[in-house]
Amino acid sequence: MSGAYEPYEHQVLNPATEEVIATVPAATAADVDAAVARAARAQATWAALAPADRARLLRRFATAVDEHLEELAQLEVREAGHTIGNARWEAGNVRDLLDYAAGGVERLTGRQIPVAGGLDITILEPLGVVGVIAPWNFPMPIAAWGTAPALAAGNAVILKPAETTPLTALRLAELALAAGLPEHLFQVLPGAGAVAGDALVEHPGVAKIVFTGSTRVGKQIMAKCAQRVKRLTLELGGKSANIVFADADVEAAAAAAPMSFLDNSGQDCCARTRILVQRPVYDRFLELLAPGVESVVVGDPADEKTQMGPLISRTQLERVRAYVPGELPGIRGTAPEGPGFWFAPTVVTGVAPDAPVAVEEVFGPVAVVLPFDDEADAVRLANATEYGLSGSIWTRDVGRALRVSGAVAAGNLSVNSHSSVRYWTPFGGYKQSGLGRELGPDALAAFTETKNVFISTEA
Repeated sequence: MSGAYEPYEHQVLNPATEEVIATVPAATAADVDAAVARAARAQATWAALAPADRARLLRRFATAVDEHLEELAQLEVREAGHTIGNARWEAGNVRDLLDYAAGGVERLTGRQIPVAGGLDITILEPLGVVGVIAPWNFPMPIAAWGTAPALAAGNAVILKPAETTPLTALRLAELALAAGLPEHLFQVLPGAGAVAGDALVEHPGVAKIVFTGSTRVGKQIMAKCAQRVKRLTLELGGKSANIVFADADVEAAAAAAPMSFLDNSGQDCCARTRILVQRPVYDRFLELLAPGVESVVVGDPADEKTQMGPLISRTQLERVRAYVPGELPGIRGTAPEGPGFWFAPTVVTGVAPDAPVAVEEVFGPVAVVLPFDDEADAVRLANATEYGLSGSIWTRDVGRALRVSGAVAAGNLSVNSHSSVRYWTPFGGYKQSGLGRELGPDALAAFTETKNVFISTEA
């Protein structure tokens, strides 16, 4: 495990004002060790409950989230700078995930496999203690992506939220306890990734790690998990393509494009930040895109009219600025001046397809528009990145939609849409966008071990 560190506290800032809104103690490696021991005891109690009782308690947890939905949403606005509309959706997504996972508890069944000389059955057993390391870009829902199915499958969960966004996670743990979940079954340990995160990854009592974050950190976690052959799910970076063919409804594609990369201030690994437009409609698409980008309302995330809030931190703001130096050609919206981590909606044109801003994950409200010639050229450009998480295809040709969907190396594609995430369908990436799948009907099974039992019937 990681070495000893002096205890310290972390200040949580409102990214729209830079004001300190909370001070949270940061967990040490010793805190993680104690939490794992508590979780192991709670997990034994939880796994021994009848499936119907576990499902009932998870539904009570979902009800508690629903009853405090506005409180959770307002907390997300203050700590993450999310617009109030997005924050309400996020809290609702936690509720829905818990309900969906609860429905799978009594359906987590094994199989009976035909064999000679006896009966063969498989049993799905919980792993034990699961560590979930959640990001700051969608603190509530992504934490629930790992937590809800892991609990439903009979595991205990230790959640380490991002340093900048621990408040909603801590509140969810309080609601779980109030709903009747066993004490210490779901624990939240805020802290630094290099301290609490590493301790969780390296702890021999943690059976699986679920991590969402950068590809760089994901590779480091993967290497550490390999030392113990520890199970791992990774949801990492993205540089998703938005492919617009000349036969598409160009007006609809241009109208949908701005929020496909500006939602959550572009801090979304599924953001369609590489807009690929077929040459015959390239100029027309840009003409239609410009007013949509320029009219996006950027400001106070608590205001119902706001469409885009600030970036999460000054560090992230400086990172985004580095990708757009000076006056690159393109389209620029507006953003507030003064306190807060603001960056205006930005579309870059006239750069090479291999320019850093065109192939690297900026994680901000910045998109690049690139022309392409034909279907093969579109696929080549779409795949010319180390990532493969999501993407969109705009066309009226069903055959083309199917061909391109089969050719683009990405885990989540949409045709004439920018939808990527639904809690009832699988989510995950190709290439360096991650390992494994979250959500969907198989989510619970990812938190189980398959045991095979053969029973001889021979006399």
